Amino acid sequence: MGSIEVYDSSSADSKWWKTATVYQIYPASFKDSNNDGLGDIPGIISKLDYIQALGVDVIWLSPHYDSPQIDMGYDVSDYESVYPPYGTVSGMEELINETHARGMRIIVDLVVNHTSSEHAWFKESCSSKQSPKRDWYIWRPAKYDRDGNRCPPNNWRSMFCGSAWTWHEPTQEYYLHLFATEQPDLNWESAAARKAIYESSMEFWLLRGVDGFRIDCVNMYSKADLPDAPVTDFSADLQHAGLTFCNGPRMGEFLDEMREVLDKYDTMTVGECPFTPDRQQVLSYVGAKANRLNMVFQFDVVETGSSHAHKFESLPPSDWLVEFKSAVERTQQLINDTDGWTTAFLENHDWSRSISRFASDAPEHRVASGKMLALMLATLSGTLFVYQGQEIGMVNAPDDWPVEEFKDLDAVNYYEEVRERTGGDSKALTEAAARIRFIARDNARTPMQWSDEANAGFSSVKPWMRVVETYETLNAAAQENDPGSVLSFWKTMLRLRKEYSSVFIRGHFELLDPEGQKTFMFSKAWGQEEAMVVLNFTSKPSPLPQAEKLENFELLLSTAESAAGNLGAFEGRIYLRA
Repeated sequence: MGSIEVYDSSSADSKWWKTATVYQIYPASFKDSNNDGLGDIPGIISKLDYIQALGVDVIWLSPHYDSPQIDMGYDVSDYESVYPPYGTVSGMEELINETHARGMRIIVDLVVNHTSSEHAWFKESCSSKQSPKRDWYIWRPAKYDRDGNRCPPNNWRSMFCGSAWTWHEPTQEYYLHLFATEQPDLNWESAAARKAIYESSMEFWLLRGVDGFRIDCVNMYSKADLPDAPVTDFSADLQHAGLTFCNGPRMGEFLDEMREVLDKYDTMTVGECPFTPDRQQVLSYVGAKANRLNMVFQFDVVETGSSHAHKFESLPPSDWLVEFKSAVERTQQLINDTDGWTTAFLENHDWSRSISRFASDAPEHRVASGKMLALMLATLSGTLFVYQGQEIGMVNAPDDWPVEEFKDLDAVNYYEEVRERTGGDSKALTEAAARIRFIARDNARTPMQWSDEANAGFSSVKPWMRVVETYETLNAAAQENDPGSVLSFWKTMLRLRKEYSSVFIRGHFELLDPEGQKTFMFSKAWGQEEAMVVLNFTSKPSPLPQAEKLENFELLLSTAESAAGNLGAFEGRIYLRA
């Protein structure tokens, strides 16, 4: 392959967030400092040296705001307060300062598609149709069928099952909630609401030193005129509507307004951008000329074998790796010959553990799987995101956990919906439980496994959620001084990612074995630099795919102790052009 020049109209070296590795922290499950069973801000502060030693540049804190915790903090009741079990605003200021003192930056979740129904704004909005804040949320009158029965304003299904509309008896109208009933959607058509959002949720924390935001549901603010979604499930009245309510006509305008706030500061923004298959639409958000968002999370990769709308309704087919590779290719090629930027991630708080999903969590393969996935991820272009516990190879909850151990609203609602739909059919419920164990968000929310002490060293008391029993051998303390551990390998990969930043972080991606169902091979090129990455996604040795392409390359690194001939089980290798 000849040298490739990648178009980048922005000054790449001046954008600190392009070369950053971001470490996501889920506060409830990270570290409990006061032994109440729930993680907290002082617990995070106590582990900043651990995060810094990993080679991380930025920490991302999932919602820390005051909240009834119906959806684990994504139902915000006060943007300017902290959830009391986590700490205080002054505690957050200490976390910000301590993070900066270690040469790292901090971003926080920005949750402004909706609030909690306990937020003062919503309480005022639903107090009366004449309330000045009535139009801060989305209210609509009922529709009626031919028999005179009251019906919701449209056929949208909530992301958490059931209608996306709830009837409010006192004011005789429905309000919209794309997620839980307790998460009413803000009305971004209201200029007054937008002004309050910017001041309360953004400026308040920017003035306290945060370095940017992961922006929740960033493409859902403009919902057009709330039309019915196309009927794709003919057995149901309610329809999955993501492609209908995302990317509405005023999205550009709203993001431009947000940018006016952000441009006062040296910020990083990463938007959650589901239901956006159109590459040009994505570039309209992340292009340097557009200057709206720095990057977005597209879910092509983590949705392999599933879909966000039907997450629990499908499991990966036997040829899932072909789909997986195609998804990686789409997200990587977003930056090829454009002024856009992309992200690389396999885990976050919304998806189950990558080793369990994409490799093998069997004891004999877990370490190899964790290293192989780390090697793949750290050689992909874009800003890299690592989720807490991923760096030590944490895995899903075991198959023998009863479904009652799963606490997430999404999983609980799905299980109850199956129960109601099938009349409690035992086979259907068994299958539903299996799907939950495989892909439920709870798998990523079990307590961080710090040591082999009681409760994995997370807390001295019973945690809010059950600890995965693997902690006795799978924990950070056991890995820190083990050169063969997943943790040590992640540290190595993050150092190499910076050492070869041009080819790994900015390089042009080319998929080389698109139809292979066992191996994954791709090249990365930047100027005269070129790397080849080969990965075995099976538990059996495998021949090198397209080995002839490696004739002028030298081995840089392998996940295996010995790297010669065939790829070992779950082995990954990096080759550099000689």
